Amino acid sequence: MNLLVRILIAIALGIGAGYVCPEWLGRLFATFNSVFSSFLGFLIPLLIVGFVAPAIAEIGKRAGKMLIVTALIAYAMTFGVGMLSYGVAHLTFPSMITPGSFSLAAAEDATPQPYFTIALDPLMSVMTALVLAFLLGLGTASLTGTVMRRGLDDFREIIRKTISGVIIPCLPIYIFGIFLSMTMSGQIAPILSTFSKIILVIFALHVSVLILQYLLASLFSGLNPFRSLWTMMPAYFTALGTQSSAATIPVTLRQTIAMGVRPQIAGFVVPLCATIHMSGSTLKIVACAVALMVTRGLDYDTATFAGFIAMLGITIIAAPGVPGGAIMASLGLLTSMLGFSDTDNALMIALYIAMDSFGTACNITGDGAIAQIVDRIFRRDNAKTPPAGAEGV
Repeated sequence: MNLLVRILIAIALGIGAGYVCPEWLGRLFATFNSVFSSFLGFLIPLLIVGFVAPAIAEIGKRAGKMLIVTALIAYAMTFGVGMLSYGVAHLTFPSMITPGSFSLAAAEDATPQPYFTIALDPLMSVMTALVLAFLLGLGTASLTGTVMRRGLDDFREIIRKTISGVIIPCLPIYIFGIFLSMTMSGQIAPILSTFSKIILVIFALHVSVLILQYLLASLFSGLNPFRSLWTMMPAYFTALGTQSSAATIPVTLRQTIAMGVRPQIAGFVVPLCATIHMSGSTLKIVACAVALMVTRGLDYDTATFAGFIAMLGITIIAAPGVPGGAIMASLGLLTSMLGFSDTDNALMIALYIAMDSFGTACNITGDGAIAQIVDRIFRRDNAKTPPAGAEGV
């Protein structure tokens, strides 16, 4: 049973049990959630260091003009899609969602209280973790030895195993406890209403983003954007099933070459963008964040979200190859820059994972558009022969 199914079952059971659950059982799950959220907060800075530092070290060792250009295009697309998502959410959600319909203070007053709590203070703040990750990554890239690099890789594997072996298995219980508490506190109706509206808007937005990305790529490549997008559909639907950009790389690579991108360019861009291009993930995180802030009646502004999106594009690179990796890596920014609470973060996790496969599909399909742009930038003027796979496109 994949994670999405388990999350959906946990939400349904949490809502149903909330109407009949005795207080002692509600307090028991509240205790689990309190301990779990403390551990999650402790893990977030380590997660940032564990994933960002080795990713920067790897990119730095392969430094070159094509790498820099590809990374800049991927980041620009991620940031641009994030700002587009914010703009659409800012314009549409206030009219679709009743501002202040979810009162966190009222919910906490009526929520079952844990029997005990365990304080696990993070070793460092989120910003400190990001600076440390850059320092370690850039420093390791400049070294000729491999000891530090192997150490970063081993640390990344420890964090990856912690997420896949502890966090992910416990997430359904955590989500169950959150929805159980919200039902018992009488706050579930506005949340479910918000969920349905957000999902519809985000799905329409991610289709529009893919069309815009290939229209932009066609300005460089001269290829038909809709034919190119159709060629990438096998990769899109493979990502829907695998929920992993890395697992979809073989199909993405094949279809990118079939569009007309030279094999040597596709072989470089596609694996790289599988870790650094996160347009679909950023789109979902930003839209969900705006929706929850509107639902809670919180103030926000464009400058704050622009800074959040800029940091998000860096924080979620090389997110773990497990469902929900990007949202796990972004929790620190949601807390430190947008002021989200543990309950807000739990709702973000539930919302994100409910649409996880669509975000992954958007990420990897957009990789083909980036490959088209890079191929055109580095195509020599005297290269008249069409690349392999271009026939019939």
